[in-house]
Amino acid sequence: MTLLAIDTALENCSVGLSAGGAVFLRAETIGKGHAERLMPEIAGLLAEAGVAISAIQRIAVSVGPGSFTGLRVGIAAARGLALVHRVPVVGVGTLLSHAALAASLRPPGDDRPILALLPARGDELYGQLFSAKLAPAGEAVLASIGHFAALAAESDADLAGAGAIRLERPDRVIHDRSAPDIATLLSLGASLDPADHPPKPLYLKPPDAKPQLHKGIARQ
Repeated sequence: MTLLAIDTALENCSVGLSAGGAVFLRAETIGKGHAERLMPEIAGLLAEAGVAISAIQRIAVSVGPGSFTGLRVGIAAARGLALVHRVPVVGVGTLLSHAALAASLRPPGDDRPILALLPARGDELYGQLFSAKLAPAGEAVLASIGHFAALAAESDADLAGAGAIRLERPDRVIHDRSAPDIATLLSLGASLDPADHPPKPLYLKPPDAKPQLHKGIARQ
């Protein structure tokens, strides 16, 4: 299967391609400007691999939690390409990506759950608990550091993601990445069922900019 992976959920603009048994990866930390960088990165990756965009059979895209703007850019691109080329899209949560990377980095036989965590604002984190086989043990939530510290202690979980270091359990942190690993996203995109994982953004908090509904329209 020829699979294209797209991640613009956080500070990276990353694309990956799996085709004919070969894997091609590009990951650039840009912070902002995903809309300007993404399509040229996809075109460059396809050219490097010698693969026509019409040959893509499936697309995987990060769906959050993450930056509102970044998520919209990646998901819109994935949906647009899928519509034109009539291929399925798999939406992959950033927390699942972090848990999957942690699972691949652990020594064989480690069957503890994995708690994936990303920083939010103040004393809050985004987090989700997974079994050792990456089955969700609960929904992704936005909650306090104290909430996740208690969950980590109760579940005896290993920790993954940039928010993991805030629990002050360094011996349990498998990795502290922020942006998803594009190779892991490729792998998940190939294994997950598009019917069960649609490309729908996962927003766990309201947007910072809110319409000022209390103000009327100025009249002349």
